[in-house]
Amino acid sequence: MGIGIGMMSSYPGAKEGAIERHEAAQQIFLPETPHAMPVAGLLRQLHVSATEGLSDDEVSARRKRFGANTVTARRPTRVASLLFHQFKSSVVYLLGFAAGLAFYFGELEEGSAIIAVLAINALIGFVTELKAARSIEALRALGARTARVRRESGVHVVTADELVPGDIVVLDAGDAVSADLRLIETSRLSADESALTGESVAVDKQTCPVSADTRLGDRASMAFKGTAITRGTGTGVVVATGLGTELGRVTRLVLEADPGSSPLERKLARLSAQLVFATVAVAAAIGATGLIGGEDPFVMVEAAIALAVAAIPEGLPIVATLALARGMWRMARQNALIEHLSAVETLGATTVILTDKTGTLTENRMTVRRLSTASGEITLETEARKDDERLQLSGDRPTAELLRIAVLCNDAHLEHPDESGNGDPMEIALLRAGLHAGLTRTALLDGHPIVRKHAFDPVTKMMATVHECGDRVLVAVKGAPEAVLAAATHATVEQGEIALDDDTRSEWLSRADQLGQHGLRVLACAMKMDTLADVAPYERLMLVGLIGLEDPARADVPQAIEDCRKAGIRVVMVTGDHVVTARSIGRAVGLGQNIANVVEGKNIAQVIETGQHGLRDVGIFARVNPEEKLALVRAYQAAGEIVAMTGDGVNDAPALRQADIGVAMGLRGTDVAREAAAMILLDDAFPTIIGAIREGRIIFANIRRFVAYLLSCNLSEVMVVGLAVLSSLPLPLLPLQILYLNLVTDVFPAFALAFGEGEAGILRHPPRDPREPILGRRRWIVIILHGGALTAGAFGALATSSWLGLEARATVTVTFLTLAFAQLWHTFNMRDPQSPLIVNEITRNGWLWSALLLCVALLAVPPYFPPAALLLQLSPPTADMWSVVLLFSLAPMIVTQTISVVVRGSPKIAATTMRRHL
Repeated sequence: MGIGIGMMSSYPGAKEGAIERHEAAQQIFLPETPHAMPVAGLLRQLHVSATEGLSDDEVSARRKRFGANTVTARRPTRVASLLFHQFKSSVVYLLGFAAGLAFYFGELEEGSAIIAVLAINALIGFVTELKAARSIEALRALGARTARVRRESGVHVVTADELVPGDIVVLDAGDAVSADLRLIETSRLSADESALTGESVAVDKQTCPVSADTRLGDRASMAFKGTAITRGTGTGVVVATGLGTELGRVTRLVLEADPGSSPLERKLARLSAQLVFATVAVAAAIGATGLIGGEDPFVMVEAAIALAVAAIPEGLPIVATLALARGMWRMARQNALIEHLSAVETLGATTVILTDKTGTLTENRMTVRRLSTASGEITLETEARKDDERLQLSGDRPTAELLRIAVLCNDAHLEHPDESGNGDPMEIALLRAGLHAGLTRTALLDGHPIVRKHAFDPVTKMMATVHECGDRVLVAVKGAPEAVLAAATHATVEQGEIALDDDTRSEWLSRADQLGQHGLRVLACAMKMDTLADVAPYERLMLVGLIGLEDPARADVPQAIEDCRKAGIRVVMVTGDHVVTARSIGRAVGLGQNIANVVEGKNIAQVIETGQHGLRDVGIFARVNPEEKLALVRAYQAAGEIVAMTGDGVNDAPALRQADIGVAMGLRGTDVAREAAAMILLDDAFPTIIGAIREGRIIFANIRRFVAYLLSCNLSEVMVVGLAVLSSLPLPLLPLQILYLNLVTDVFPAFALAFGEGEAGILRHPPRDPREPILGRRRWIVIILHGGALTAGAFGALATSSWLGLEARATVTVTFLTLAFAQLWHTFNMRDPQSPLIVNEITRNGWLWSALLLCVALLAVPPYFPPAALLLQLSPPTADMWSVVLLFSLAPMIVTQTISVVVRGSPKIAATTMRRHL
């Protein structure tokens, strides 16, 4: 039994034999290029017999050395780490410090309120992200697979993770390959390797070695883990398991890829750091000034807490989380499942989409596109025909004969055009085309039973079936055009047949080349009649015609790509398929003029070295392996692009993981691809990405709007407290009042602003500069001016209250209510400067009106409700107090809107504003 028998005969003792077998397992060195090694030499190196397989002892010894045949999957999301993630923010740290300071000085209400705010924000983010993570993990469920192996001279079924190097695996149509195999026997064996290589056509396999430097997609002597057998039978010896397989190598790339933080996370982190720095600086300056001036240290500490609470928009993380969560839920309803909240906004910043071809731009289903005979050429525009709209070929004898031969010379099974069928994808496509012409294989075989089959031979590049035809036999042949034409002596024409001479053969070969230049896979069909069933099948054939097949572009992709172009987003195809096929699909989906510039994977390094200019000129990258896809994503990111990568195969996974936003197909996508992606398309529709990009842009615009609103409101609170301290005035706002103000006037209006539906033409604008912060210099200037206006209104109310002779608590109440209502009316200042004054995106927002009504109630009731009034230290307002509140709360909005109208009316200023807006 392979190694075992040899060792037992050399060493009579069983114990010595077991030791020797273990030592042999320890001495095995797996070949680096098994595809280039002769079968006999490889089997010797692996110490195994192809007919007997390994013994149980040898399997155990090898499993100890090489481990289980498993590929590491991403660990499930841990609840603790997800919860901890909610507190990783400098803003949270500062507020936590302020809460601790409040507790230390006995301000239990202030400290508890701050902790409550932090807890609410953390709970919202935790629940939302946990729900998304669990949805993703449900999609990743991996089913247990089995394999048939030859061990101890018999064939056994074992689980896939039990395979070891040297195992002899038996393959049959429909099997999933569970390890990397060097094929040692094949019979018409074909494998679907689209998930690993991106090649949509099944690959014919053989046992002859190929060159050591042959690229993955052309290693015909190998079968790889993660692929599927579509036709034929064979056996192979395991040469790699687990992470040592090509699938495992891709998985290692996925684990090594580091997408980093999202653009939104980086921008919010930068903004938070700026706020923290500014808050600490202001608090330190005011505190130092007060202490130098002889102020009570306790009063200064209370002022510092008030400044910290006022400067930090507690509503910012809550509203940002809810805005992203709403975007996630909206996109889920549109068949886009998002794993991380920040990925929603990242889509809106996308500047380039690197898209796989097979299954993403195409249907991943072979289709008969053209039928070429002596009588002409027929183009089949679509397969989506109804039963009563069959392809009419009654008047076209050569074309009808061509489809008849294609259906007869076939091993696949398909009963209805809408079924997926069983067998080789190309043969299924032939049967589907026959069904649309009213030709069913079952009916044809009833009239012409199969007498003999000649399996496809990679050497002859043809296959044949022999059928009864009355007292004679019909030989149906299909194969590579050059092979069939070389074996043909005649060709079918409308009137009968004609002899093939050199000129006619050249003409047919030219037709085949033209079909190939359109990205079609070309088959030639031929036939002959004879009296003997064992007649040589590939001699004196009569050519019937040519069939062009393709993996068709998805019907909804061209419009989606056009929408990307209008949105200023480049779409670049990155595929493992051949150049001609890639260019044809690029032309079909409308990738633009750049499809003329196609770069093969072996030349990618030179393109990357040229930098951004070289990358911009390329529309298609073909024959690309997983490492090269990963390198491309990194190159675009290094050039300053925000990269979205789409794909469905194992070969796409590393790039999906590395990209700023990885988008996997949920229906046809592999488990590895779905695991690596940040977004999964539940309908596999490329246009869904465009809808997600639009949602992302709306979210960012809304985030920018409510951040400006929150910061201008908080700045006004800082200025009110700071100026009061510097002026040696009593605090006009207390820490708990500020916190309540922030929770009411910040959260609800900001949340309503975050719910804006966005402008209709948002996809007609180019993507924003990825380096652009949430708030640029111009927006900070506007925020400061708005904050100043709100502060002026509050001090106007404060001064008027003193003039009216109100006592201290009533004065604080007027100041508090004035600033609160001024912040509510401030929401109307958030409209686009170019929009109409009355009817605009703000006034059309129903959520905002509801938020304003709620906030008015939450502000008006507490002063009249004793427990709340006591906690917030407010007194019931009189009619005079309300008059002051309304006057000075409306004044900032009226002044601001008046200035906006004047600025808009100035042609020069309006033009400058428009340019900045664009």
